[in-house]
Amino acid sequence: MAGFTFTLDLAPGYRLHDVLAFHRRDTEAVAEQVEAHRLRKGVMLDGVPVLLDVAFEGRFGSSRDSLGAPGRAVCTVHANGKLSAAVRRRVEVQAHDAILNILGLRIDPAPFCAFAADDALLGDLVRAQPGLLIVQSATVFEALTWAVIGQQINLSFAIALRRTLIQLAGRRHSSGSWCYPGPQDVAALELDALLARKFSRAKGETLLRLARLVDSGALDLALSPANSIEQISAALLAVKGIGPWTVNYGLLRGYGDADCSLHGDVAIRAALQALLNEEVKPDMARTEQLLARYAPHRTMAAAHLWASLHPLADKE
Repeated sequence: MAGFTFTLDLAPGYRLHDVLAFHRRDTEAVAEQVEAHRLRKGVMLDGVPVLLDVAFEGRFGSSRDSLGAPGRAVCTVHANGKLSAAVRRRVEVQAHDAILNILGLRIDPAPFCAFAADDALLGDLVRAQPGLLIVQSATVFEALTWAVIGQQINLSFAIALRRTLIQLAGRRHSSGSWCYPGPQDVAALELDALLARKFSRAKGETLLRLARLVDSGALDLALSPANSIEQISAALLAVKGIGPWTVNYGLLRGYGDADCSLHGDVAIRAALQALLNEEVKPDMARTEQLLARYAPHRTMAAAHLWASLHPLADKE
């Protein structure tokens, strides 16, 4: 088994408990195992089962303040099998990117905090939760499949369907952990296997369509000078079953795009309803207008609105 280790510095006030809570959502822990100061996640990278093992060292503050000394994340990557030099290099790059994603290190929260600290609508939320992070999926493909799974269903059911997809299409790492599947793995599934496990036909067909387009190379998810985020967005919107909400959510969780407008998100609208103290949720058009004032930081605005619905209890 190939392996390597690297260390990432974590700023004072790093909200470790928020990050761990995000990865602890699946109580059966098939692909993510969370301990007090450790996170392990299985994921397919370049067709290789990989375990990302992150140990956190340092003192971390509470969920509502910016206390805490600088810490660090000691990241060990365990890849199954004996890898060629070329595959090892690709896995190393992808693993480093995946760890930045799952630790919420893509978007610096400070610019939005400064931007919105005195905002009439979100200022109180920002001051109450300094340093709030956007935690991402390990890969863009994971983010997009999670967005498809989560369309128009509640979170607990979405988590159960995600677990099913992992167990149907994923592979086990030598450690025993399931690895979140890659496009090749999902593309090989039959629709009937998904339908038998509570996937709707529309959801199952969209997942398979997306996976097969990515696996074949017809849909390129890699950012490059020749393939911008705008081009990727347009290509995703052209896929049957994928709409603006799925694209924006995928951009947020997959690429760490800092200016995603989640005006189609029901929870965002519910949070705004509570803040505005109104009897009904604002419609999508008004929600888009309300969020527009926070450009180019609309992703962080969404994060604070989500967090306002589910405040975390302080704990070390």
